[in-house]
Amino acid sequence: MGYYGYYGYGFDWTYLMVLAGAILSLIASAKVNSTFQKYAKVRSMSGMTAAQVARRILDRNGLAEIPVEHVSGNLSDHYDPTKKVLRLSDSTYNSPSVAAIGVAAHECGHAIQHKESYGPLKLRTAIVPAANIGSRLGMPIILLGLVFGGGGSFLVNVGIWVFSLAVLFQIVTLPVEFNASNRALIMLEDYGILGQDEKRKAKSVLSAAAMTYVAAAASSILQLLRLIILFGGRRNSRD
Repeated sequence: MGYYGYYGYGFDWTYLMVLAGAILSLIASAKVNSTFQKYAKVRSMSGMTAAQVARRILDRNGLAEIPVEHVSGNLSDHYDPTKKVLRLSDSTYNSPSVAAIGVAAHECGHAIQHKESYGPLKLRTAIVPAANIGSRLGMPIILLGLVFGGGGSFLVNVGIWVFSLAVLFQIVTLPVEFNASNRALIMLEDYGILGQDEKRKAKSVLSAAAMTYVAAAASSILQLLRLIILFGGRRNSRD
């Protein structure tokens, strides 16, 4: 069919891969929001706010020096390893709900990972600069390769490799997030912060949140596979 026959005319089935990734991400995002909202209405028996829970968990794990700060936004909670600060969002900080407490404990899990030099977290932190380059420059490099050399050009191959760094980051993120959630649920029970039924509800929130990372990784992998299929096909059609 030649170079233009493959990509310039007719239906490109590889778009379905991108569409599938987008749908997965939308479903995961909707699920985490609905699950959080559901259990944000369930007040914990302890009556502690998420900020108070975070403070207790950090102190009990020898992290009294890490402050718990209030940050604006909805579910923008995070632990900043560079500044060693844990930030809880508007929807979490002052809430005594099992949903908010679960999220706060999860972020504490990241702080404890950092303290213990948890392997996957160290790897993720190390590849952040490369992943940022991959997410920002991968596609532009591929487009430049297409303009100046065609689908099988050196620049296209470089772009694919650069983009794969961003995909690697998404994959490495998975064990980091799952481990933080497991730590959170264990601590919430062991420290007597949540009862069994409350813990089950918090687990539902954290499981839904974890699926957003799974969806993001799947979407990135599908996009990378699409690039490989497209430009591998172009090379073959020109040989």
